[in-house]
Amino acid sequence: MVAPTTTAASPPAMDRRVQRLVSGVAAAAATVSLLYLISHASTSCFPGATTLPLARFPRTSCDAASRRVVPPGRRLAKLRASARWRRRSVALASSSAFASLRGLRLLAGSSRALCLAAGAGHAVDALRAEGVGDVTGIDLVDFPPLVRRADPHHLPFSDGAFDLIFSDNPAGFSGALFPSRFAAEAERAVRSGGAIALAVDRHLDPSAVAVLFKRSRIVDQRDLTMDGSESYAGVTSFTFNPEHTRQKEEGNQNARKQGRKTAYI
Repeated sequence: MVAPTTTAASPPAMDRRVQRLVSGVAAAAATVSLLYLISHASTSCFPGATTLPLARFPRTSCDAASRRVVPPGRRLAKLRASARWRRRSVALASSSAFASLRGLRLLAGSSRALCLAAGAGHAVDALRAEGVGDVTGIDLVDFPPLVRRADPHHLPFSDGAFDLIFSDNPAGFSGALFPSRFAAEAERAVRSGGAIALAVDRHLDPSAVAVLFKRSRIVDQRDLTMDGSESYAGVTSFTFNPEHTRQKEEGNQNARKQGRKTAYI
């Protein structure tokens, strides 16, 4: 007589299954507890502490470093208190570039000025100190509250919006990707009878700079110290008069139509 076979699992196999089940339940419970602790800040250790929002897990040491955001007004006050800012402001205020602009009556409370390549806003601050009521500073990188972001090759302003376009940074013009486009946009944005005052590197030929301004003529040119140090920059001032240019072009066209050899100059 053959004894019947049994299908019951042996005690060691049953123990292993129970251990695996208990381990899985413990891991799930630990994961749920950890997620709860991460998503809910504890206030039991520090009464009155504020709950911080969750941040993305840092991937580099730069991401993990804490950054303190300084309000624009406080940052500007700190810059104004620095010796470099004061030296630059004094140099701009005492420079003969402003003297020539005063002669053109462009430094008044009703004047509208645009500072190109304004950096941190030295020229904006200096022009406001000179009494210019409306001064806008732009650069490729914004620096609130004095400088906003804009491309000098595509100025976001209407034609003739400003009485004065000024730049005390030599790299603003000589470092432009398209100097001819830079000049054309400056001429478009300045009004008839206004001025474009630029600081350019001293080694640049003034005639090579002036030829890029198709609708302007030079009214002043001199070498200046723009930042109170040994770094010199020549400032070339231009006066923009589109009405005169348009009348001259129309006169030349009429002269050619009539077959005359004379032309307006």
